[in-house]
Amino acid sequence: MNLLRLLANLGYGSRREVEQLLRRGRVTGPDGAALRVGDADPGGALWVDGQPLDPRPPLVVALHKPVGLVCSTSDGDGPTVYTCLPPRFAARQPVLAPVGRLDKDSSGLLLLTDDGALLHHLTSPRRHVPKVYRATLADPVRGDEVGALAGGGLLLRGEQRPLLPARVEVLDPHTVRVEVTEGRYHLVRRMWAALGNRVRTLHREQVGPLTLTGLEAPGAWRVLEPAEVRALRAPAEVTHA
Repeated sequence: MNLLRLLANLGYGSRREVEQLLRRGRVTGPDGAALRVGDADPGGALWVDGQPLDPRPPLVVALHKPVGLVCSTSDGDGPTVYTCLPPRFAARQPVLAPVGRLDKDSSGLLLLTDDGALLHHLTSPRRHVPKVYRATLADPVRGDEVGALAGGGLLLRGEQRPLLPARVEVLDPHTVRVEVTEGRYHLVRRMWAALGNRVRTLHREQVGPLTLTGLEAPGAWRVLEPAEVRALRAPAEVTHA
């Protein structure tokens, strides 16, 4: 790929702005020599103003989403998850998109990727990629909810397709860990509402084999390693952290 186009696609500016970066010698190659307008991407490590070039596509980012941020590429509904990332990441092409969503009042593990095939794999209802949430409930667990959800078949309000079985672990009278393999809108909140309870707080702990290990602080993020991406493509059975 042409270097100018690569840098523009990575969000370093418009084509004209990137052209100025190159003309001023601010982009250097693996050997430290300044690269020029019209050069092809030489591959390997590049630097812009002495800083390593952002990762080329395909990119997968794991983010510990804080409460109060919206999973959207637009800030029309308030601050978005992109405020946690380098500003250039919001301007990348192809788009670095959230894999599924966590609502504004929920926190936890959120993946973002520009890999369309991986995004489809993780969100397709046919793949049944497991996701694990910790929820605090307004009312104490009665005891019958675990069996009701484990057996599947529960109908959510306004839907005709019953839920698949979900695994529930009661941590204390007001706290549960829930493992689901579907990606419906506000799924965990709606399933507990269907059982006559209300979710006060919701935190996603795990997606497939990936957990928040190393991302304990809200707002923390990191680029996934190739081995982690391969594991996401063929998710292993979830084991609770």
